[in-house]
Amino acid sequence: MNQQQLMQQARKLQAQLAKIQEELGQEHVVGTASSGAVEITLNGHGQIESVKVSPAAVDANDREMLEDLIVIAFKDAQAKVAELSQSRMGPLAGGLGLPGM
Repeated sequence: MNQQQLMQQARKLQAQLAKIQEELGQEHVVGTASSGAVEITLNGHGQIESVKVSPAAVDANDREMLEDLIVIAFKDAQAKVAELSQSRMGPLAGGLGLPGM
């Protein structure tokens, strides 16, 4: 492959990556804890969109439990964002022909 073909391929991949990044920003994932008592919604870039807490999860005498549930729901949502991102960008990495991608 000559240098011009490599540059064309790089520009094409860059455009595809930009499109995927834009689409990811429009996606939403929901992380949950304790059977939905706490729900955290993130966009595909990992930014928080919303937090919902069931009244049943709020106990003034046990704030630590609620705090833990929020962390668990956030980690669940982060894992889903990572999975979504990998599923969308994985095919691009294969197109580069680079080892380890």
